[in-house]
Amino acid sequence: MSSTTTTTTTTTTTTITQSINPHYDVTIIGAGLSGLAAATTLLQHAGLRICILEATPHVGGKVRTVQSTTNGHGFNDLGATWINDSSQEEMFKLMNRFGIETEVQLVEGDSIEQGYPDADPDRDGGVKRRKGGGLPGGDLEILLPLLEAVRSESAKCNLKNPADSPGAEDLGKATFRDFCVSISQSETAVAFADAIATALLGVQGDEISALYLLHYIKAGTGIDNLISDNKDGGQYLRARPGMQTIPKRLAAELPPDSIFLETPVTCIRQWLDSDTPCEVHTSNGQVFTSQRVVVSVPSALHSTISFNPLLHKARQALANTSVLGYYSKMVYVFPHPWWRDAGLSGILSSLTGGPISFSRDTSIPAAEQWSITCFITGARGREWSEYSQSERYEQAWSQFKACFSPFVESIPEPARTFEMEWSKEPFHLGAPCPVIPGGDDTMIEVAGELEKPFGNIHFVGTETARIWRGYMEGAVRSGQRGAAEVLDALRKDS
Repeated sequence: MSSTTTTTTTTTTTTITQSINPHYDVTIIGAGLSGLAAATTLLQHAGLRICILEATPHVGGKVRTVQSTTNGHGFNDLGATWINDSSQEEMFKLMNRFGIETEVQLVEGDSIEQGYPDADPDRDGGVKRRKGGGLPGGDLEILLPLLEAVRSESAKCNLKNPADSPGAEDLGKATFRDFCVSISQSETAVAFADAIATALLGVQGDEISALYLLHYIKAGTGIDNLISDNKDGGQYLRARPGMQTIPKRLAAELPPDSIFLETPVTCIRQWLDSDTPCEVHTSNGQVFTSQRVVVSVPSALHSTISFNPLLHKARQALANTSVLGYYSKMVYVFPHPWWRDAGLSGILSSLTGGPISFSRDTSIPAAEQWSITCFITGARGREWSEYSQSERYEQAWSQFKACFSPFVESIPEPARTFEMEWSKEPFHLGAPCPVIPGGDDTMIEVAGELEKPFGNIHFVGTETARIWRGYMEGAVRSGQRGAAEVLDALRKDS
């Protein structure tokens, strides 16, 4: 294939002599959407002196955009991609405020399925063309009751604290696969559990607490919206100039020199009875003092930061047990939309046959940018990740061609290919947000800890959101919530 590009990066820091920066009201750790939302909210409401410390060379966290072609046609998102204009109102407000044009996700055309039970393995290698989109193939007598069980149990979850949900103790110990198999003792139930868990969070169905995933589904306004590409769905609108436009515009609203890039945090100290209660140390020797600290770092990465005093027991348990799923993208950019010409939507759903789990058309016709983005998730992704780059590219491209070739005359080589392995990014280590495994009482013990401050330290990030957890909307809402906490605390302090 031609013009291949990988975006995995390694950040190198150089230790310098310790230096004390000016005193701030608030130090924010992480320049993702949650950290930036917290910063802009604090400035809008109080005009406080703030700084943001970001470990990577970019703002946006897991919102990352690249230019699609060398001639400037279009953009592709390598991280978070979609919003909707109904239940994701905070993100849609930002889109409107910055005048960002949107692209409605393509749903017209037939989808392709690979490895599903109703496909003939002796015909086209088990690849099937399905009229329109909708629920992937399989035994509907089993799938529909499973969906209904997920709808029913997730609707009962308590958004404020999942530990207060009906049946929470048993659901917290069970895995999501256990939950599905309890509805139907079948291989279809196992495949369903894995498909949902890997698509949403990059983990297998037996690697996540049933209560955690059911609560996650409730936060995303229900399973039907989470898996939908239509109005109200989780995959409805994209940004024509790329989603990273939003964090870049938010960053531009902050005072000059308030964002410190390539500044990883190594230690947070706090003294509850001091005039300068918080001290943040970085790997390049800088020290930032402030009244309050906002941590916008996933709980699964809290172990990379030394907290003094130590985090209390429940939050330490959260940091020690939460894990990040495997979630990667392979983006193929083409000179023309050959799949659309063949009446295909660009949607692929695969249970086997290669690393790709599913795909979507991510073209921007107005920019003459034509692309299909393939998602590589869960156990299949982790196994694929162990190969060399050339082997990874070959495996993914071979599967892609095997799925589409029975239905088109010829598939052209991509003009450009982008690979994004979030698990190999040293300050991310996975996507989209941490999950809590099942099998013991951990979920119940830590369920109420996500939002709670620890002394002068406040925690934000999409994993702490009550609405659209794991999504950009959840990140923005969590940042706004954290800013409100800080403002209230500063008023009480004064």
